[in-house]
Amino acid sequence: MAIAPITLHQPRRLAIGAGTVATVGGWAGDAGSTLVIATPVTAGFADKLQIRGRMRIFDAIPGEPDMATLDAALAAAREAKPDLVVGLGGGSVLDVAKLVAALWDSEQTLADVAGPNRVAGRRTRLAQVATTAGTGSEAGIRSLITDMEKGSKIAVESPHLIADLAVLDPELTFSVPPAVTAATGVDAMAHCVEAFTNRRAHPMIDGFARMGIALVGRYLKRAVRDGSDTEAREGMMLASYYGGICLGPVNTAAGHAIAYPLGTLLHLPHGLANAIVFPHVLAFNQPAAEGKTAEIAAALGLGESLGQNALCVAAHDYCAELGIEMSLAAHGARAEDLPRFAADAHSIRRLMDNNPIDMSIEDVTAIYEAAL
Repeated sequence: MAIAPITLHQPRRLAIGAGTVATVGGWAGDAGSTLVIATPVTAGFADKLQIRGRMRIFDAIPGEPDMATLDAALAAAREAKPDLVVGLGGGSVLDVAKLVAALWDSEQTLADVAGPNRVAGRRTRLAQVATTAGTGSEAGIRSLITDMEKGSKIAVESPHLIADLAVLDPELTFSVPPAVTAATGVDAMAHCVEAFTNRRAHPMIDGFARMGIALVGRYLKRAVRDGSDTEAREGMMLASYYGGICLGPVNTAAGHAIAYPLGTLLHLPHGLANAIVFPHVLAFNQPAAEGKTAEIAAALGLGESLGQNALCVAAHDYCAELGIEMSLAAHGARAEDLPRFAADAHSIRRLMDNNPIDMSIEDVTAIYEAAL
């Protein structure tokens, strides 16, 4: 079978290691005006950027940014007229920063750019400084914004959203709580796993996925146990970055499609939603990707020659031992909610169509029921 052609986009410059956040200012030079997109927590790192010139901080970014959040951030940008936009935070912050840099001085709106390759261009420089190890958004060309009225995600994909500089400084993740470290770490792994076992899987992306999964297996438990373990934190940031690369030319599949309604409708954090469904989707897809699934199980220490049920239990226990509450009911889900969740998830064809096995709406409902 011929290997499908792919195009790989990565940040133009990547700084990795403890203390590298301080290199942003030197890279930026005399930027003139800088707008930092952050949360109230990550805004506390702004001085570490060592930005020269005027700096304004917009820190009203919630866990799942919606269109109102983006509009407010764009309004702040139009007032600040930045020469440089810096995303300083987790995936939600980085996703908003991409769109602000591309749209604040453009006539295009979010509706104009939704979908692939519709962003006309970008004149403002963009630096992405990750403060969690999960989404890998600093590596990628996608941005996701929630449509609260429809209860769905709007996906924008464009090479114009790629960062000019990405920074992976493990010291910025020291204060991330164990529960968030665990959930975002499983999210990073899910990006790698879903690309690895994907219908559109590609040998080159498989390499990034294998590296990411191996790093999670080696370092996630350590990072959860000791948040100041620099080696473990850096390993997880690399795993997240590799997962972000996987999202570009291959993307995720059913796991993320099933997780999204848990964010938009149940309001679970993205990493937690992915962690809850991860064991069920991994086991569901095993028959279509036996060899790769065995590699995943070995990297995570789940065991060898596992059947679907045993694999699901082992993956569930792996996540639970990280301190993740794996019951949807414990997070407020009710049995009567599941048909709506399933209908929404099944309709996300841009991801569902990547899954190695076709999922019926009944299959999706069964996964939610098993996770309840």
